[in-house]
Amino acid sequence: MKESPETLPLSRQAEFRARHFLETSGSNSGSRRLAKSRIAAKRETIQNGPSLHVIVPTLQCAHSCKYCQVSRSLEDMGHTMSLEDLDNTCATIFESPSKTLTVEFQGGDPLLRFDLVKHAILRIEALNSVEGRTLRFVVATTLHQLDDEMCSFFKAHKVFLSASVDGPAALHNKNRPTPTRNAYERTIAGVELARSTIGRDHVSALLTATKESLQQPEDIVDEYVRLGFRDIFLRPLSSYGFAKRNQSTLGYSMEAFTIFYQHALERVLHWNQEGVELREVYASIILNKILSSFDSGYVDLQSPTGAGQSVIVYNYDGYVYPSDEARMLAETGDLSLRLGRIGQSLEILQSSRVQRNLIDASMVDSVVGCKDCTYNLFCAPNPIDAQAQFGNPFAPVLQTEHCARHMWLFDFFFMKVRAADPWTLDLFHRWAAPVSGSDS
Repeated sequence: MKESPETLPLSRQAEFRARHFLETSGSNSGSRRLAKSRIAAKRETIQNGPSLHVIVPTLQCAHSCKYCQVSRSLEDMGHTMSLEDLDNTCATIFESPSKTLTVEFQGGDPLLRFDLVKHAILRIEALNSVEGRTLRFVVATTLHQLDDEMCSFFKAHKVFLSASVDGPAALHNKNRPTPTRNAYERTIAGVELARSTIGRDHVSALLTATKESLQQPEDIVDEYVRLGFRDIFLRPLSSYGFAKRNQSTLGYSMEAFTIFYQHALERVLHWNQEGVELREVYASIILNKILSSFDSGYVDLQSPTGAGQSVIVYNYDGYVYPSDEARMLAETGDLSLRLGRIGQSLEILQSSRVQRNLIDASMVDSVVGCKDCTYNLFCAPNPIDAQAQFGNPFAPVLQTEHCARHMWLFDFFFMKVRAADPWTLDLFHRWAAPVSGSDS
């Protein structure tokens, strides 16, 4: 805010003081203890042990997306996890003290090795008969291989499916080409099959914004509404895997993304005003940081980092990584973020030098550029993004794309909250409420 706090209406001053954005004159120790307790509550998600466990059973995939974050392969040999590693992974998951465990299968396309997905789910459930944890299973897939047998199994085991939908058919097919040139049609057929057999709320979608996407913000949002999705995640292109190799042709400026984002968000708000329930996920992440005392645990904005602490990735190559992005770097030859091998104890993996470096590089109270930042409480450095961008997790934070993007997002949403009418503010508070399984 440009004006002095004293120039704000008294009701606004009271609201900001209640949320600890302003210090009360002559604040007593009780108020300061309360502020500290709220800071601790926002950071407690990383103290409960890894709750998100990502298993990559195979790198096989039939798509040839130019922005793909992993170097996919159609070959099974050398690109699929062994049964021994899979069983060791299932055992390691329960070394986490977290009472709630989300197990997410990624790839490649995990449904190309449904046998391994099925094996892992049954193994984890068998182990949980003794452990008694709360389990949640997610499969990130193109849905092209989905059939009645898979749907029956997923329904019986309450599995959620996540697919990529980049927008209208022409845009999706251009972004995510397949030899048959009907990626969109096959994905939507999979969505409809899953909804009719597993359940409408068991299928979600996300998109990646390419250069072509930036020209169609309203069309993309309208497509999500037409397809009946209740969430849309307006994600920028990430500099990993093939996407990094193709930055010269695929990349765009942050300014271009912010223009796209603002137009798309306004369209989301329009549909909510029309009575259509649609939540923008990136907005909900930022608003959760701003408006809620209970952090949803979004890994990229945790300090110390959630990578390796709230999330662990068990890769097909037999190694363990602190995040999905870290294993993507390995696909392009950067093996610096490996925590260790599958089969090693969680204690050993989390005490590795790699993990200690990630923690040190993510401490907002000590990192130059973060410790004096206005958004210190809400934001955090992302050392894995720094490694991807500069080859060093300790790269100057203020030079990272991660910092620039989130500085803009916090600026933008603080202004949106400040100017919001009662209806919009109520919607923002609903979006800010933590959502189960939102730690990735």
